[in-house]
Amino acid sequence: MALLLSLLMALVMCSCGPLGSLGCDLPKNHGLLSRKTLVVLRQMRISTSLCLEDRNDFRFPQQMVNDSQLQKAQAVSVLHEMLQQIFNLFHTERSSAAWNPTLLVKLRAGLHLQLEHLETCLQQVMVEEDSASVIEDPTLALRRYFWRIHLYLQEKNYSDCAWEIVRLEVMSSFSSSTNLQEKFGSKDGDLGSS
Repeated sequence: MALLLSLLMALVMCSCGPLGSLGCDLPKNHGLLSRKTLVVLRQMRISTSLCLEDRNDFRFPQQMVNDSQLQKAQAVSVLHEMLQQIFNLFHTERSSAAWNPTLLVKLRAGLHLQLEHLETCLQQVMVEEDSASVIEDPTLALRRYFWRIHLYLQEKNYSDCAWEIVRLEVMSSFSSSTNLQEKFGSKDGDLGSS
């Protein structure tokens, strides 16, 4: 439980962090929206004590969030891809069977709004930077990571335990992106500038 709470706090810090300092203008309510999405993810919890044997290492591409060569447009692209993949994961027909329908609708709506915000942000930073310099490798690694998650769910026949392991993995991987956001933090150190 302590690990879960620390992951949740990291996700809040990640979601409410310096996205506004990535060179784009996000709505003032973006951080609040991220916190609400986090609360919904926490509420979607299934008892993990029954799921220990279903744990899996999905090999999150940690080098992607630690890459010191990423430019702002690439970082926003990575963050957008992560949200898009999470949205896709929880927007499948099979996900509907595992989760409370009301919570699933709230999660999807929150992720959708955050994606819209990041799409606008991505367009802004792409204009500011040479778009030819945006390499696809970071997002390709993310797509492969989420493909492994999809294969795992298939292998486990989309069981409740498999979904719970995936939910925890999603929260963990998303919190790892905090390093990427901190890299492009504002110069004055204000992490809540969004």
